[in-house]
Amino acid sequence: MYSKKFNYFHGIMFHHFHDNKLHKKGQGSLNKKNLLKIINFIGRKNILDADVFYQKLLDKKLKKNEVCFSFDDGIKCQFDIALPVLNDLKIKSFFFVYSNLFTGKPDYLEVFRYFRTNYFKSINKFYKLFFTFVKDDLNIFFKKNSNEIKLKKIKFPHYSLNDIKFRMVRDTLLTKREYKSIMFKMFKIKNFNPKKYFKNLFMSKNDLKKIILQGHIVGLHSHSHPTLLENLTFKNQLKEYKNNQKILSKILKKKTSYFKTMSHPCGSYNEDTKKILNKLGVKLGFKQIMTLEKEKKMKKINNSNLEIARQDHSDIMSIINK
Repeated sequence: MYSKKFNYFHGIMFHHFHDNKLHKKGQGSLNKKNLLKIINFIGRKNILDADVFYQKLLDKKLKKNEVCFSFDDGIKCQFDIALPVLNDLKIKSFFFVYSNLFTGKPDYLEVFRYFRTNYFKSINKFYKLFFTFVKDDLNIFFKKNSNEIKLKKIKFPHYSLNDIKFRMVRDTLLTKREYKSIMFKMFKIKNFNPKKYFKNLFMSKNDLKKIILQGHIVGLHSHSHPTLLENLTFKNQLKEYKNNQKILSKILKKKTSYFKTMSHPCGSYNEDTKKILNKLGVKLGFKQIMTLEKEKKMKKINNSNLEIARQDHSDIMSIINK
């Protein structure tokens, strides 16, 4: 096993890649060489194909050293940079995709990330400007939530303190409308036109079809990628996943029953989410961390088939670079 600390089966979670051409280097992004390092570090024999991992999970036959690869958010750089490597090495993977990417009105989550990592000299320069637009007293907010900040640092070791503070402000202090308003004010300051980047940031319908044809599995990831899906009502959560299932089904010409796998957007879910996923026939769900969350009534790692642990690729690169 590549790490004695994580002696249980789990997924490896990937997001962003760069080639210094079309896809620029950003916070936490990998290049082709980094991806190959991770594969060699884990050991190719320990990386199961997605369909094999899925079936072994259902059959309760997964071994402690076995992992699978998963890619979230339907990001174009995954298709351009990671997919050729996967195909060369015959690693069949999971691709979890939120569906409003294909409606002409994608969620701005990915656009906001691109902006903050490419239009500022450093990510902390972005945070400094962003915080000036928040009307609330952030010193009071951060002091009040100091214990939560410490807990998140343990859960997400690859995040800096400013990364965590920004996400807490975005997800819990501001409404979605307030956050978007601040970001668009910052767009104006930097003369940034978001629609110009849609094509380079998001996979197309044809990209998804090719992923399926090449033997990989496309799974659910909600419709609009709420950062705190667990705060939605049962009805709205159901709508998120039913729309996700319906749109992907139409694009891929697959029955809705095909979608038996998913990952929780931003790791956000609750008991309602699990009930909904069971209702929709989903058999495998991935988290985004490797730690026990008692607040989610977890009694163990891999608490259920809808709560399978995943390790962020940034954590593995940190181990490799020690």
